[in-house]
Amino acid sequence: MKKKIIIILGTVLVIIILFIAFYFAGLKAVSKNETKIIFVINAGDSKADIINALAASGLIKSKISAYIYVGLHQNLNLQAGEYELSENMSLEEILANFNNGKVVEKDNTFSLTFVEGKKLKDYAQIIANATNTSKEEVINTLADKTYLQELIEKYWFLTDDILNEEIYFPLEGYLFADTYEFYQGSSIKNIVEKMLDEMGNILDEYSSFISESSYNVHEILTLASIVEVEGSNSDDRAGVAGVFYNRLENNWSLGSDATTYYAAQVDFSERDLYMSEINDINAYNTRPAAMAGKLPVGPICTPSKESIYAALNPSKHDYYYFVADKTGKTYFTKTNAEHNNMVASLKANGLWYEYN
Repeated sequence: MKKKIIIILGTVLVIIILFIAFYFAGLKAVSKNETKIIFVINAGDSKADIINALAASGLIKSKISAYIYVGLHQNLNLQAGEYELSENMSLEEILANFNNGKVVEKDNTFSLTFVEGKKLKDYAQIIANATNTSKEEVINTLADKTYLQELIEKYWFLTDDILNEEIYFPLEGYLFADTYEFYQGSSIKNIVEKMLDEMGNILDEYSSFISESSYNVHEILTLASIVEVEGSNSDDRAGVAGVFYNRLENNWSLGSDATTYYAAQVDFSERDLYMSEINDINAYNTRPAAMAGKLPVGPICTPSKESIYAALNPSKHDYYYFVADKTGKTYFTKTNAEHNNMVASLKANGLWYEYN
């Protein structure tokens, strides 16, 4: 009997020793990598939120060790702010920074402006310049399946729709256009996720409209991106959206030149499209009859807040065509004959827009 008790006690002691060893191993730095990354604690984040985010960022070895450490140090005050961390910091060092509020100095910042209506390729160049990387590296980072899965888990509005193999750039249309302030040393992911955060804020604002829509978020942003390119100004966007809804509901193709140019990856100002490109059966090109009643596979640019609103609140009318003159005024018509007459009139009166 005594032998059994000794064996049991010995086993328990070994388990305790192994657990203690595991605990202290989990407190050590992840690696010797000194590369700095920006880690953000938002106001209202719980200690569990912060530990989970540290683990997701690869900055700690063990969430279990972190939970135990925080539980043993109840007086820790994990202050909101932006911190500069690296993988060569131990958990104790990281939490000490949070406790002491050792945030990144505000004068160590730079601003980036992203304009609505631009494509992800345009944004990739801006991000590349700011992070001392290449445009290709940015595009590849934003197409990495593992990273995209992490983003899908993090952001409610990102779904498996962005993983469709026919999509050119998975995050096209999701990076909200605005002027942002970043800390020096911000990574590609820091910049992208701040833009996604803002898109989340906009979509949260329109959540009631989204819940009432027969389209999901991916489809709404896709439609909004077409409205962004095709709508001449914010006053006309709801009308343009109304035309597209009428076409979709009556099983017409959208017939949007903007989608055809995007399908061919040609800019409007670059050249005219070839007939082969116009007639190409492509998941983006809404000109062919094969796309009747369908939206493109994904957004074709970043829509503005106004275009997202227009896609959720289209004008109710019976128009199926529209055309804009070079002053930005949009003309709506009901039939193809009326549309052709309007185009002819604009050309005759010197109001037809010519791309340079």
